[in-house]
Amino acid sequence: MNADSQWGNQMNSIVNLSRRDFLKAGAFAGGGFVLGVYLPGLARAAEAAPANAPLVLNAFVRIGQDDIVTVIVNHSELGQGPYTSVPMMVAEELDADWSKVRYEPAPVAPEYNHSVYGIQMTGGSTSTWTEWERVRKAGAAARHMLVATAADGWKVEPANCRTENGSVISPTGQRASYGSLVEKASKLDPPQNVPLKDPKDFKIVGKPTKRLDTPDKTNGKAIFGLDVNVPGMLVAVVARAPVFGGKLKSFNADKAKAVPGVRHVVEIERGVAVVADGFWPAKLGREALEISWDEGALATLDSNKQREGYAELARKPGAVAKKEGDAANALGGAAKKFESVYDLPYLAHATMEPLNCVADVRADSAEVWTGTQFQTPDRDAIVKDTGLKPEQVKLHTMLCGGGFGRRAVPDSHFVVEAVQISKAIKTPVKVIWTREDDTRGGFYRPRAYHSVSAGLDADGKPVAWQQRIVCQSFMVGTPFESKMIKEGVDDTAVEGAKDIPYDIPNLLVDWQMAPGGVPCLWWRSVGHSHTAFVVETFIDELAHAAGKDAFEFRRDLLGKHPRHKRVLEFVAEKAGWGKPLAEGRGRGIAMHESFGSFVAHVVEASVSKEGKVKVHRVVAAVDCGPVVNPDTIHAQLEGGAVFALTAALYGEITFEKGRVKQRNFHDYPMLRMNEMPEVEAHIVPSTEKMGGVGEPGVPPVAPALANAIFAATGKRIRRLPIQTEELRRV
Repeated sequence: MNADSQWGNQMNSIVNLSRRDFLKAGAFAGGGFVLGVYLPGLARAAEAAPANAPLVLNAFVRIGQDDIVTVIVNHSELGQGPYTSVPMMVAEELDADWSKVRYEPAPVAPEYNHSVYGIQMTGGSTSTWTEWERVRKAGAAARHMLVATAADGWKVEPANCRTENGSVISPTGQRASYGSLVEKASKLDPPQNVPLKDPKDFKIVGKPTKRLDTPDKTNGKAIFGLDVNVPGMLVAVVARAPVFGGKLKSFNADKAKAVPGVRHVVEIERGVAVVADGFWPAKLGREALEISWDEGALATLDSNKQREGYAELARKPGAVAKKEGDAANALGGAAKKFESVYDLPYLAHATMEPLNCVADVRADSAEVWTGTQFQTPDRDAIVKDTGLKPEQVKLHTMLCGGGFGRRAVPDSHFVVEAVQISKAIKTPVKVIWTREDDTRGGFYRPRAYHSVSAGLDADGKPVAWQQRIVCQSFMVGTPFESKMIKEGVDDTAVEGAKDIPYDIPNLLVDWQMAPGGVPCLWWRSVGHSHTAFVVETFIDELAHAAGKDAFEFRRDLLGKHPRHKRVLEFVAEKAGWGKPLAEGRGRGIAMHESFGSFVAHVVEASVSKEGKVKVHRVVAAVDCGPVVNPDTIHAQLEGGAVFALTAALYGEITFEKGRVKQRNFHDYPMLRMNEMPEVEAHIVPSTEKMGGVGEPGVPPVAPALANAIFAATGKRIRRLPIQTEELRRV
């Protein structure tokens, strides 16, 4: 039985262990024991441990007497693979038998906090590289304890023993399985600073490996947040203001309560909840509500008028994000000058599994089940709302049907809603967001308006680049504001533009903060999702104006950035850059660095007479440093292409009279199977610093497509999603 099956069968009795419980438990199901591992920077909590328990400083490794190794994973599984990559890293240093390795989501505890951000969370394409040393040390320390135990029993020196495939082997060939050693090993003090393997000796890391969570996701046994059921649970849907910032004026629940199956109608902070025996009566009850709203200041919000406001802001100097040389003066003396504006829309995350949360709030405890990317902030929000102590709150991290940032919200609203409802009705409740709720529920990728100018000298080399970005900040008013906004600049708004890699001597990038009100959030690749599009399409314009090949033009400007240059050359070679194409097709190229990784794409596309874009081929290359599971990297590049093409061709959230116009997949469509191009994903061999993979595969796709459209039609794309009418041939 694999990990998800074990987890799913225990769903109704799942125990989310606090630090104290973790230490007291000692042995888990199947006679397993926790091996303590010392990880520098984490405080001891020996006073919490009973005398006969192992000293646990940070337990990532559990081994049963049946030889099953369970790795405790402190990052959420959103489809990006940490439930396999983290166990791979542990198992490598442990010399475990991979066929006996399982995983389990970590409880919410300081021991499992993100090693960079200081809270338990998942995001920023950090789940693998931030654990690269920490969990390998956990595996190495556990192996050291097992070897010491076996050597003591054999009366030999530990240094003369070796490990292999879940066993310790003596100098004379005796073997002892980890399961037979773990009880005694768990009583040892964890070693400090155990040496890690030389990568040349890796047997698991770096090898294509099937994901541990795939079987149960394909046979229906996997438990996602939406699948959770607990005894006595009711189901709720919430009526929220139709305009962001709106407030409840009044409501009449009589008709809603008359719907068979409706049990409660409850006012909460964000609206009115209708609670019923199941989803359908709750939905019908919400539709029957008589409700009045004060729609507030955004009731007149209109996307067309907003564009005019952004354009006006773009004519004014902003907060300087990057300044080198004198861009204004260099532009004035350039042989050729180019100017352009770009309008990029709000984008919904559109996860396949809409938001949901189960909460059971009692007088002395609260238990919550949800797919989240923000365990610590969500747990803290529950504590604040209930008045309970942290140790009285248990948050179970469920499998997520996609996240892309939507499940990492600073205000924890979708968790707090469930908590408030359960607290009011004194019964467990599952809050379900419909697809319409999710699409119109806010927390979008911000709309972005860019004004760009550049100049070329007489030889066709860029001498100046000036870029102004207008967009909202979703950091203002959050706990992240002090770290992310420096000298008036929100780094998430300008990332990917302020660090443009091309050799341009005079550079100015600034930012104008647009008015707020529309809830915004990080969206897969965050600011890079719009800055990469602008930089890589505009540099393409400059290449064309200079009469140079788009690939050669870029390469000539990357003398100071060898990793950029290498990935660009790699993708060009794999894509057959310069080779003839089928008639009617165009080929475009783009590259970008984000989240510590370097990605380049080549896209082949054609455009019909009616202006319909057909993407035929996508070739991707990534330099992400050392590789844990190449299968996961290929999957993330392929998935990133789908995600990015969907946004480029269809993604757009618009407003009229303060209301979001889009509702569901019929008017916020996804890329369909018959539209899917051939995708080739390539990994550039690299020993450089490890980067992320989940997000970096998105930014270069849309500009490579836009550049391919230009190559095929001679028309530039400066507005997304791509407008069919603008490409239609007369």
